Amino acid sequence: MPFPILRAPFVVLSEIISLLESNEIVTASFCSKNLKCLLKNYCQRKESLEWRLFMTVYDSYTLVSIANCGIHNRANVMVADHISELNGAEHGLIETNGYKRGFSSEFLVLYFEDRVVGSKMIANYVSDLFNVDIYELVISRNGIWAIDWINNRQEKLLGSIALKNNPSDSSDGDEAVDVVLRNGRAFDGLSIGDNVSENFQFDGKLGPAEHLVIEPFGHWVTVNNLMNFDFINIAIGGSKLSVSDLCSFLRHWRSGGSSRLTFLSLSFENDSTFAGNFDEDLEIVETNEVRKYRVTANLEIELKGGYSIQRMDGVKATINCGVRMFTMVVWHADRI
Repeated sequence: MPFPILRAPFVVLSEIISLLESNEIVTASFCSKNLKCLLKNYCQRKESLEWRLFMTVYDSYTLVSIANCGIHNRANVMVADHISELNGAEHGLIETNGYKRGFSSEFLVLYFEDRVVGSKMIANYVSDLFNVDIYELVISRNGIWAIDWINNRQEKLLGSIALKNNPSDSSDGDEAVDVVLRNGRAFDGLSIGDNVSENFQFDGKLGPAEHLVIEPFGHWVTVNNLMNFDFINIAIGGSKLSVSDLCSFLRHWRSGGSSRLTFLSLSFENDSTFAGNFDEDLEIVETNEVRKYRVTANLEIELKGGYSIQRMDGVKATINCGVRMFTMVVWHADRI
């Protein structure tokens, strides 16, 4: 005999719904308008859960995930696929409002003729259900449209943006990287993993934000770019910066530039030795200190010896360098 769940007292309903995972809440919301309304009211009363919405837009699909217990505990809740992905296997699918609906083992899969329309639909649906803005965007080159779309759909800045490289695409991602650098605003982090041509240039500013990662294709980053990156933690791979470039950056830092910078990590394309090659006016001295710095919640580095450099206002930094690497940690009194 069917259980009349919608007629149960709200206290009972809350206990039942509390047993559902976020992917189960989304799936259940498609059962009826009344059940969707009930689930939406429950989710929006639970402010303490601190929902975070994640959107991944790749070439072949778009995935929406949500977390309610911190950023590392997320569940995939809905996928938008192109109708061609069905491969003729349409048995068991339900057609509603212009799209076909199916299920994976854990979450809803919706099929669309226009995957951009589908991507927007599933993001808006989950955002409305949980009353939360999109927090993180991960895209391939074909997903750069999502940056402007998100900027226009919500007032709140994205937490982080990541542009991923597609190993199967050997062409240069100049346009995609330029769009992300110029339009991708996020308060936590920006990650650029796509390749660009040798002639690619960027003349704008980035930040302020917490983290910047450009790897492994950071050959385009000039010393002027580095001076215009306003981040606390910066990691660049495949760099072509020279000893002279780094001396110019350190001179800029000593005079008060890049004041928020705490961690800088560079790895280089070619063998380069920086130890002992710094300009004398930088007043860099060797040190035997051993200190630790926590870059993120999951990454802590230990600096053993190296070089010490002091800013004009008295703030000190430690430099470790060797063949193909350069690391700098600034020991801000209010952060370390």
